[in-house]
Parts: sequence; structure tokens; C-alpha cells
Amino acid sequence: VQLVESGGGLVQPGGSLRLSCAASGLTFSSFHMGWYRQAPGKQRDFVARIHSDARTNYLDSVKGRFTISRDNAKNTVYLQMNSLKPEDTGVYYCNALYTATYWGQGTQVTVSS
Repeated sequence: VQLVESGGGLVQPGGSLRLSCAASGLTFSSFHMGWYRQAPGKQRDFVARIHSDARTNYLDSVKGRFTISRDNAKNTVYLQMNSLKPEDTGVYYCNALYTATYWGQGTQVTVSS
């Protein structure tokens, strides 16, 4: 199983980024897909999840700013991040959860002026 994130980078406060996570080696449509982030010196925290039935869950602080979506035909999950804040800075990890849990290698998001 491989999860490969992309789309991170440096953005100014108020800006937007779209993260992608391409999955392979698993029955993607059966998995609940999520995004987590880890700020320097802190634990890895939940950000958003989209279930296999397309239900979504979000961390309270990103509701209304972030949108998670999935394309089962492309085995890809996305995280659209708008109105970014400095506190959104961290390494963003893709997660796949069903019969097992898998993680990607992470992509850095830095929100700074």
C-alpha cells in the first residue's frame, strides 16, 4: 500500500492550497480517508475525514475553511484549504482506515507572511 501526498508549500495568511493523496495497493472505495497534521514539537492531530459513504468530519477549527473530497475513480483524496492561518502550519499526512491503517509520508504546509 502506498499513499503519496502532494500540494504542500508556503502560502501567505488568507491564501489557499489544495492537497492531494494518491493511493495504490488497496481497495480505495472501501477505505475511510483522512488528513492529519503535525506542528513542530506537537502531536499529530486529526483534521478531516471522508468516509467510504462520503460522510465527512472536520476538526472544529477548520470547519468552513477546509473541504475534504475523494475521487474513487482516481484513488485520490483531496483537502482544499482556504483562508489559511499561521496555526495551520505543519506536516499534513494522509490516512487510510478500514481493515488496517496506512499513512503517507507527509507534505509540509507553511502559512507565513
